[in-house]
Amino acid sequence: MAGVSVIQMFGRRVSWRGGCEWHRHSRNGQRRMAVSGQSPYCSAVESPAVQHAGRSRRKILTLQSMNPQVRAVEYAVRGPIVLKAGEIEKELQNGVKKPFDEVIKANIGDAHAMGQQPITFLRQVVALCTYPDLLDNPSLPNDAKRRARRILESCGGQSLGSYSASQGVNCIREDVAKFIEKRDGGVPAHPDNIYLTTGASDGISSILKILVSGEGQSRTGVMIPIPQYPLYSAALSELDAIQVNYYLDEENCWALDVRELQRAYYSAREYCNPKVLCIINPGNPTGQVQSKHCIEEVIHFALEEGLFLLADEVYQDNIYSKSCQFHSFKKVLYEMGPEYFNNVELASFHSTSKGYMGECGYRGGYMEVVNLHPDITAQLVKLLSVRLCPPVSGQAAMDVVVNPPHPGEESYEQFIKEKEAILSNLAEKAKLTEELFNQVPGIKCNPLQGAMYAFPRIFIPDKAIEKSKEHQMAPDMYYCMRLLEETGICVVPGSGFGQKEGTHHFRMTILPPVEKLKILLQKVKDFHMRFLEDYA
Repeated sequence: MAGVSVIQMFGRRVSWRGGCEWHRHSRNGQRRMAVSGQSPYCSAVESPAVQHAGRSRRKILTLQSMNPQVRAVEYAVRGPIVLKAGEIEKELQNGVKKPFDEVIKANIGDAHAMGQQPITFLRQVVALCTYPDLLDNPSLPNDAKRRARRILESCGGQSLGSYSASQGVNCIREDVAKFIEKRDGGVPAHPDNIYLTTGASDGISSILKILVSGEGQSRTGVMIPIPQYPLYSAALSELDAIQVNYYLDEENCWALDVRELQRAYYSAREYCNPKVLCIINPGNPTGQVQSKHCIEEVIHFALEEGLFLLADEVYQDNIYSKSCQFHSFKKVLYEMGPEYFNNVELASFHSTSKGYMGECGYRGGYMEVVNLHPDITAQLVKLLSVRLCPPVSGQAAMDVVVNPPHPGEESYEQFIKEKEAILSNLAEKAKLTEELFNQVPGIKCNPLQGAMYAFPRIFIPDKAIEKSKEHQMAPDMYYCMRLLEETGICVVPGSGFGQKEGTHHFRMTILPPVEKLKILLQKVKDFHMRFLEDYA
């Protein structure tokens, strides 16, 4: 049509001739608005980009105009050093010569990417759920088929491709409750308190969203451990909440001291309203496992000061030190008596991504929330309903984690063999990493009691610190960047997790196969000795 321009706006057809006639319809189709002449609406719609092909207009979304809370988000685990690792990988693929043949990405706890083999039974159940025709395949075990049928019967249209309830598939939530009850020696758990999530991260972010409120000095303060997993600082930046740091005791194997909690809490009350306390047990990136006595002290502190507890327990299967044992916050809370169990608000989290499963890509997880006010429960369900539901395939994977083969079932022996092999292999690598790091002058590594990382302290000479300032980098970022460029090993600087001023660290996963891990550790040792010589 000559002289008429047509564009799509908000999904509706908009046209104008000369000036502007904009017909905008409300959702119910009953309201119509026409704007003519030199309306400000017309000047906005008749931008040069629409009127004159080839002429660009200013971008609406820029670093200055974007949400400042999102701009403030940092996530060190996939930060600048990982981007540099990707560039180096492309250079190697294009034939650029380097002092190494491959980039070893030891920056993230991605078990299968590091060569860990999937648990057969878990993959069988998810495969059966995904492709039910396999239920007629005689080569697949009957115990896997029973679980798959039960999950499918709870799905709409008996298909994994249907939406589930916002809280998750009902029978899987029932299995999670039974798992928690068994894990905690009979402490009651109810499916209504279980929320299936897209990995543990989704649950943590959701709880934080409903916890954060207020302005100025009444703004919610969230206490997090330092060193921390960067999800927490990133989520708090996005929510514009106040991050309240409490420091773990490196000299005492990264122990949590309640006196440090008190210091952080009372200091924070001067500028915010601290009402949330986050715990990571076993620790990430530090690998410590908290004692029952320590957990009791934390719970008592939370009751006294009126704090909502978040217990990140995704590494509960990853315990390597024979002197350590995993104690869930839920169980300890119950054992402390009714005054605690009926009053302290607690959200705890678990995931398919860690443990012996390592199924990061399925994004399966759950959270259990106890002592939540009924009105807030309704608000939480409402919030979760906005994202409809977590991936149903991830929910199925979570079901296998909490409902594995039982003694007497045909898949039990193979399942136990695979599980124990993975965990014993991780324990071997934890010990190996600790021992080899502590043989290197200028590196000190605490015992890796649990999780799947080392967080060694590194000595960085003054000259190297001055050099890092020239490059506008934190000293440990400069160290890790040099390590990457000279050896191909990608680790994450401790500054991305938080650390006491004047100390320097890096985080490295222990997931590579034993032989590759030995090579990696030797390369770190050789690099560190050269680094010290260069800046002596």
